[in-house]
Amino acid sequence: MQAKLQEQLTSADAEVILGRLPERIREALIARATEIEYPVEAVIEMAFT
Repeated sequence: MQAKLQEQLTSADAEVILGRLPERIREALIARATEIEYPVEAVIEMAFT
């Protein structure tokens, strides 16, 4: 069975990723998302690129 390819993170994906990051990085990503008024999943995608 092949996994479906997604081009964007879902909010559930973002929660899983945030839950596995060190607290200071998690807080920084959430703070940045709030500051620029973007969804946290978009900010995580930007951090990956």
